[in-house]
Amino acid sequence: MKRILPILLLLFAGELFAQQDAQYTQYMYNTLAINPAYAGSRGVLSVAGLHRSQWIGLDGAPSTQTFNLHAPISEKMGAGLSIVNDEIGNGTNQDTYFDAVFSYTISTSYNSRVSFGLKAGGHLLNIDFNRLQEFNPSANVTQESNIDNRFSPNFGAGVYYYSPTFYAGLSVPNFLETEHFQNSGSSSFLAQERMNFYFISGVVYDFRPDWKFKPTILLKAVQGAPLQADLSANFMYKETFTFGAAYRWSAAWSALFGYQISDQFMLGLAYDRETTELGNSSFNNGSFEVFLRFEFLTQFKKVVTPRFF
Repeated sequence: MKRILPILLLLFAGELFAQQDAQYTQYMYNTLAINPAYAGSRGVLSVAGLHRSQWIGLDGAPSTQTFNLHAPISEKMGAGLSIVNDEIGNGTNQDTYFDAVFSYTISTSYNSRVSFGLKAGGHLLNIDFNRLQEFNPSANVTQESNIDNRFSPNFGAGVYYYSPTFYAGLSVPNFLETEHFQNSGSSSFLAQERMNFYFISGVVYDFRPDWKFKPTILLKAVQGAPLQADLSANFMYKETFTFGAAYRWSAAWSALFGYQISDQFMLGLAYDRETTELGNSSFNNGSFEVFLRFEFLTQFKKVVTPRFF
């Protein structure tokens, strides 16, 4: 079971549907990965990376890494780069997305803005059935059915409204639904990309002199899968420590912790525990995320108080 469970979806009915983007518990800090309109909104050159290990203890479980950097390039424009790598089955199925992002921002009041974002880049799909621990060349899936780093172009867009205490965004990271069809002999399968629709929002309350409270929500919709709803509640103490909890509807509970080490450097951690039958399995020890962000501040551009989003 530990060996074959993660890759069952690769084998059923000779079809593979790569229809969902990777999921993140710390989406509130990893916004550029899902909404290009976020580019430049922090006002400085911001570099961030995230690693997610899904279902620790389950051999071949999903693993995700993201890297992004972005900065304002003028008073109204921002630009950046986003890279996402997602794999399952110890490299059996690997998706790599890399995009250039651009945003244009309009002031709607003294301290609120709305940004419009575009992203353009591509997707590399790699499927190697030889990496399956239970691979049998005589089965329906043959070595010739592999997909070797097949490239497909894509583009996305988003809109992002923000003020010092509120934000909301809508986005579709990838519009093109490319079909990767592989046919060799008696075996065939289909890897098809799907549009993922995102809505994110959050609000910040100052309810004590040293405390801030931030509830957030993420909704993700994709054809052929249930609506995903993530709800979180975070507290910030003395602009330094952040801790809270999150709930992914009918899927998992999460604990979150963040530490603003300095004005420039932030560390974030998250742990998920499934509420489904998979979460009660002895070989599943939950999911873990680590997030790191570094911002290049200068004597001309300082952060007065750490941004909560």
